[in-house]
Amino acid sequence: MKIGVRTMRNEVTRAKRIVVKVGSSSLTGSAGAGLDSKAVDLLVDAVARAKSRGIEVLVVTSGAIAAGLAPLGLKSRPKELELQQAAASVGQGLLMHRYTESFARHSITASQVLLTSEDIVRRSHYRNAQRTLDRLLALGVVPVVNENDTVGTSEIRFGDNDRLAALVSHLVQADLLVLLSDIDALYDAPPSAPNANKISEVSDFAELASANIGGAGNSGVGSGGMATKVEAARIATTAGIAVVLTSLANVRGAVDGEEVGTIFHAGNHRAPSRALWIAHASTPKGALTLDAGATHAILERGTSLLPAGVTTVTGDFAAGDVVDLVDAHGAVIARGLVAF
Repeated sequence: MKIGVRTMRNEVTRAKRIVVKVGSSSLTGSAGAGLDSKAVDLLVDAVARAKSRGIEVLVVTSGAIAAGLAPLGLKSRPKELELQQAAASVGQGLLMHRYTESFARHSITASQVLLTSEDIVRRSHYRNAQRTLDRLLALGVVPVVNENDTVGTSEIRFGDNDRLAALVSHLVQADLLVLLSDIDALYDAPPSAPNANKISEVSDFAELASANIGGAGNSGVGSGGMATKVEAARIATTAGIAVVLTSLANVRGAVDGEEVGTIFHAGNHRAPSRALWIAHASTPKGALTLDAGATHAILERGTSLLPAGVTTVTGDFAAGDVVDLVDAHGAVIARGLVAF
């Protein structure tokens, strides 16, 4: 099954800056199993191969919490935030040590970059993270990016590293995002179902409406799933970034431009950086309910909101925070930065 009409992977072979995201289940296999050194080496070998061709590569990795489970005697990902933070604190060092050792086989320096959503949401933090990553790439370093689960709380977390990878791809203006899962591609039904069909390419997300995408896997170590990967692909392609979704076993072919997995074709235009940041990288601190006139002005004319058009204010926010704009029926129609 193919959705769309293009079959070439030119978007991949032309890419000069790539973000590769790998999930916990790909690096550990199952809860409590610890890091799989062969899995890390497989990823690193593909990254090194790309770098040998002059391509800049960033890795967005999960696995800190998963790596910390075994040393703490835990059999599955804990639900309690404090226990997740403890596992991340133990596992983050183990995870980065393994990456450092593996990249050293290719004489490549890896760096650790830990982010919370505040580093993307706050404009000053956003610019600082952008400059840091650009300089690391210029120095030939492979940044290994992860969410800072040790100090992250529910209010400042990305929620899953698929979204983080999409936002990092936008942050560094990547040409390609490779999302690695424990499934080789996107299917229109659970892959184990007898009627499941592989979706080899996507040009229009509306055509996925009838597909049974599914949620997180059963490994017990990850927090994402196919639905989060599709949403990450939506964010990235809106930013003009092509996305390949496949398994870790296919990472070399995915980066080389082979027709593996599912490719989500990039949009024709890169959305403005500020608009994407507000839409996808920000967490609303409140909501403003608008009257009919203000709603019409926002939707039809794209104008700024004047205080006179606000009928109700909810939430606790300061000037510069992001808020949702809601119509009289309670539907969110826009998102913006509040000046008060």
